[in-house]
Amino acid sequence: MRALTWQSKRTVTVEEVPDPRIEQPTDVVIRVTSAAICGSDLHLYELFGPFLAKGDVLGHETMGVVEEVGAGVTGLTPGDRVVIPFVIACGDCFMCARGLTTQCETTQNRDQGTGAALYGYTSLYGSVPGGQAERLRVPLADFNATKVGQELPDDRYLFLSDILPTAWQGVAFAAVPEGGTLAVLGLGPVGQFAARIGRHLGHRVLAVDPVPERRAMAERHGIETLDMEGATEALREATEGRGPDSIVDAVGMEAHGSTGAATAQAIVGLLPDALAKPMMQQAGLDRLSALMTSFDAVRRGGTVSLSGVYVGTADPIPMMTLFDKQVAIRMGQCNVQSWRDTLLPIVEDASDPLGVEDLVTHRVPLDRAPEMYETFQKKEDGCIKVVLEP
Repeated sequence: MRALTWQSKRTVTVEEVPDPRIEQPTDVVIRVTSAAICGSDLHLYELFGPFLAKGDVLGHETMGVVEEVGAGVTGLTPGDRVVIPFVIACGDCFMCARGLTTQCETTQNRDQGTGAALYGYTSLYGSVPGGQAERLRVPLADFNATKVGQELPDDRYLFLSDILPTAWQGVAFAAVPEGGTLAVLGLGPVGQFAARIGRHLGHRVLAVDPVPERRAMAERHGIETLDMEGATEALREATEGRGPDSIVDAVGMEAHGSTGAATAQAIVGLLPDALAKPMMQQAGLDRLSALMTSFDAVRRGGTVSLSGVYVGTADPIPMMTLFDKQVAIRMGQCNVQSWRDTLLPIVEDASDPLGVEDLVTHRVPLDRAPEMYETFQKKEDGCIKVVLEP
């Protein structure tokens, strides 16, 4: 089959790779109908080379049609249409029973000191082949493959794989009080959904992003938007001088404006893997401008929820400010399977209340994936969300 593979920093190519097959009785193999490029994929494109092998298949936002079914699968049959959460979990262990599927003790990568296995996401998370491909093997399929209807377009369901539940969890973790104000930093795909979810739940939402096209998309959904320049003061001015009650940071570790961290990341990227791995694991730095803005702008006694990915192990954090302001912080990989029962009826609602059909800006064949990674990373051509059609 054809699949998008990592080759080196900022180099991904579509290659012929072996077809996936049933390896365990609980597996299924699906034919992929849609696979999206996620902002987290750009971390692989730019930063995570030391934890990738040449030829690794990328992608963790996937849906398709079941083609093959293992002997132990009871809830799926060939022809079923399914969306695949990016987290691979068992559904039965101590952590899964508590809704913490990203901490699944069955697929946990104990040798790496990390959580549950993820599709297409480095040796830190199991080196599981991803879904930017013509086919995908789905382990523990009865729990992980979410069966959906046959009538609605893929865009109604595809984002249940990652960014929609990630945004929902981010807003839930933000703990916006009744009548409160939610600020969303970053209007990439997760930020777009977080802002829409906040408004859907009845909150006032202020969204911040430097890119005009992203602000314009949010404004179509009734979101008040601000440019990044002067964002902290603007957020305070809009909230009686206090700052928002809650902030979702949907930017993460590759925020603009952190020159020192950006330089450190670039230097690590030039090191051999044997040196780069321990450097990233023991002294890694994130670009923290969005995080620092969140800490600065949130009101005293407010909550900052981190949906953007951070991986630094030596990040400087302003503990005095956080302690003095009594700021609560929630974060973590999204427990996708815990939110799907809540979200499935919303994405199937005829009115499309979260605008899942108004997110994709670029829809291309799989062969064009390499160019779209570059376009997405550079925020060119109004690119907000890319869907690949194998």
